[in-house]
Amino acid sequence: ELPSPPAGVSLTRIVLGFGIQNYTCTDVNSDPSAIGALAMLYDITDLYPGKSRRSLKAREWVKLSSKALNSHDVPLTMIPGGIGADSDHPFPKSAPLKLSGMASIPFVGHHFFNSNGTPTFHLGRDVFFGKKLAAVNAPTCADAGPDGTGAVPWLYLGDAGSSVGVKYVYRVFTAGGNSHGCDVVEAGDDSTSYATMYWLYG
Repeated sequence: ELPSPPAGVSLTRIVLGFGIQNYTCTDVNSDPSAIGALAMLYDITDLYPGKSRRSLKAREWVKLSSKALNSHDVPLTMIPGGIGADSDHPFPKSAPLKLSGMASIPFVGHHFFNSNGTPTFHLGRDVFFGKKLAAVNAPTCADAGPDGTGAVPWLYLGDAGSSVGVKYVYRVFTAGGNSHGCDVVEAGDDSTSYATMYWLYG
């Protein structure tokens, strides 16, 4: 299990991240190297069971990442016929996420890796620069994603410095996101769609 957050912090928001995980391979025999991620972020705090009139049932909540990933196109500016998102303009115009049978989920920000390779979350006035504190494999029952590559691990991130409004982030209920593998990609880059919940503490 991931460690609990320290005393003195509280949950401020839960967001759904929906985008791609990026990798690179040096050759067919190498292991994929993670080189970042890109995701649109949507506020799902009020969907938490028992939180509001919009709340989901518990069984719907735990499957929300999977529902987004398997029922909606990746909400990024993808390269037509290519791999990954447009490097210059990866994020489209901000818009709510519309999933079947649900009210629109409001857009709240972007997730990306900055020029220093630091996982970054921009959420209006809040910004989080993270560093990995702990990781565990996703449960065996986790959604492997449309390509069956497997769900990326669950993570616990801490402030790498200069964050505003957010001190810790958990990545949980992951769906998809693992690399297709260098035996498939050979030498070059790889991108895999993923969705997850990010729990923000401040």
